[in-house]
This record gives sequence, structure tokens and C-alpha cells, in this order.
Amino acid sequence: MQDIIIEKPYQFIPPHRGRWFPSLMMKTGLVPWYLRRFEGVVSCRLEGVDHFRESQRRGYGVLLTPNHCRYADPVVLYYLAREAEVLMYAMASWHLFHQSRLQSWAIRTMGAFSVYREGMDRQALDLAVDVLSSSERPLVVFPEGAVFRTNDLLQPLLDGVSFMARSAAKRRVKEGNDKPVVIHPVAIKYVFKGDLQKAVARTLDSLEKRLTWTNLKGAPILTRIHRVTMAMLSLKEIEYLGSPQSGTIIERQQRLVDHLLEPIETEWLGKSTSGALIPRIKALRTKIVPELTTGELPTSERDRRWKHLERIYLAQQVASYPPDYLSAPTTDTRILETVERLEEDLTDRAEVHGPLEVVLRIGEAIPVPADRPPRGEEDPIMKSLREVLQSMLDELSDESRRVDL
Repeated sequence: MQDIIIEKPYQFIPPHRGRWFPSLMMKTGLVPWYLRRFEGVVSCRLEGVDHFRESQRRGYGVLLTPNHCRYADPVVLYYLAREAEVLMYAMASWHLFHQSRLQSWAIRTMGAFSVYREGMDRQALDLAVDVLSSSERPLVVFPEGAVFRTNDLLQPLLDGVSFMARSAAKRRVKEGNDKPVVIHPVAIKYVFKGDLQKAVARTLDSLEKRLTWTNLKGAPILTRIHRVTMAMLSLKEIEYLGSPQSGTIIERQQRLVDHLLEPIETEWLGKSTSGALIPRIKALRTKIVPELTTGELPTSERDRRWKHLERIYLAQQVASYPPDYLSAPTTDTRILETVERLEEDLTDRAEVHGPLEVVLRIGEAIPVPADRPPRGEEDPIMKSLREVLQSMLDELSDESRRVDL
């Protein structure tokens, strides 16, 4: 389990609002070096930057909403900021400020501020609304709320994006500012440019060895990936359900997720729930984590809550494997993502594979109304954002090489 829960009381971390040092950093080669060295990203192609420039020129409040498929996503937006000659603010999970002093300093200096995912963070929301209503800088928010290594598949979006944008639009109306708040969807697509067999062979060898299997180097890559995936699912079914289960992959995944979450939901929420996984997880963490961070719980209760959080984390891992993601004809990028996800789930780390080219496609502005969304139906803003983002990702999926293994 990765360090995504910090066991200390939350304190809001504001962004560095100076311009001199971030502007200097934009002119150096440090960020491209970092991306090459630690993320395997060697080049970037920008599309639709003029949409973004026009909103900036007109003085709109600009919210950028990229998909979130890799840890490199916030960093690759450097290329957009450099091309458009702007500095940005970005909302980042609080745990990212506690990985190292250097990382905390770097992301804050470049404009990130913390948001507490385990509760209502009024300071982060207020700052986001202030930034959008004042047009101080463009604001970056990742509406999926977490990293999913499924570049071609958009996960359910969190409604907080609409709340922030509408609140800023409403404030502008009250202040007599007739320039709108707009959302620019940003599709981030990574394209693998290397030798797929060479890139994944060592990782698959390592995973099979970890499972105590005889080396299967001669088998097709998709066969090896399928075997490892099924082994991991079966092991967790044995651990939590007593035996490997029958049914389709979707049925088995959902059965295990519900088995992991429903008892915890019943205890903490008073009932079991259904629907998109990330909102279910957020609701549980909001209940479990706050008292955990006070340091005042008895050891037995602290340990019990951590066991609940481990089950929640596992549920997210199980649900992170779309059953048909590698269906033929698949792509080298999808295969690479899946192998990296398998390694990360087994070891909490994933080897850097490259070279990768990143494509950033900026969509046209989506105006944000100041009124509340209709009750009892999907927010039109979120619906439009979801459809545009997925459409752009569908188009960019053709950038990857088709493979038949």
C-alpha cells in the first residue's frame, strides 16, 4: 500500500505566488531532464494551444481539466505553460507534499497547493474559486481524482470540478464581470516509441519469478500478462473469499470489491452503496481518516482502521483492470500500461519504460453557467466535459501502434 494516507492533522499548504523563480525554471532544461530521467518522456506534441491562448487573451477564468493516467501528468503540463507563456496553479493531493522535502518545495514553488481528499477542504476550495474568479492564473484540476494507468479510458469524474467552476462564475456575476469562467478539457496521451518486447520482458520475468513460476519467456506477451493478472485476482479471492471464484472477470472483480467494501460501508456509512468506485472510497476515507490523524486513538482502534484502509486500497487496485482493455486489436501502449500496473500492485513501484512521446490536446472552451445544475440529472457541465475528454482520447488512441501478440 502506497503512502497516500498521512497520519497527521491536515494543514493547508498554499502555493508559492511569486513569479520570478517559476519563470526562470520554465526557461531551463530541468523539467525535460526530469521527465526523461524519471518518467521516460522524451518529447511532447501540443495541439489546440490557440484555444487556451484565446481564453487567456480575453481575460476568462480558465480551468484546465486533464485526464490522469500517469504520475507524470502534472509535470508534462510544463510544455503547455511554456508554449503559452503562462504560469499556472494546480490542486494536488496533500500526501504529495509529504514524500520528500525536495518534492514538496518543487511542486509548491511551481504553483501547486494542497487539497485534503479525506474531508471537506474549505481553504483549497476557496483558493480555487478565488483563482478562477480573479483570472490570476489558469487553474489545473484532475477531475478523475486519482491516477489510473488506462490512458485510453476515462474514469468517472468527480463533481467538485463543476462546483468550483460554477462558484467562480457566480462570483464574477455578482462583481459585475461579464467575462465567463471556462473549462478547457486537456487530453493527455502517451505514445510508446520503443521496443515492446524488450521493454516488458524483464518486468514479466520478475513478476513470474515472484509468483514462483517457471520462466515463460517463450510464451506470447498477452498470454503471460493474462496469467499474472488472473493469478493476482485468484490469490486475493482465496485470501478474502476462501477460494478462486467462477464467472466472468467483471463479475469476479465486482464480487471481490463488494466483499471488501460492503462491511466497511455498513459500519461507517450505515449502509452498503454501489456505483462509481472513487466516490465510494472517498466517502469511506472521509469517515475513517480524520480521527486517525489526531494520534489520540488507542493502538487497537488505530490498527483496525488501517486494516480497513488496506481493504479499500485493494478494492481500488482490483477495479483498476478493465476486462477488455487488452482485447484484440490492442496497442503497445495499453500492454505497457498493464504491465506497469501489475508491477506497481505487486511491489508498490513500477519500472520506468520509455521512450514515450506525450501528446497534449487542448479542447475548445466550455462556458460555465453561474446557476445551479438541474436536480435529479447529470450536471450538464460534467456531462459535456466527460464526453469531450473521452472523444479526444478515442481519437488519440490511434497514435499508438496496434499489435497482435
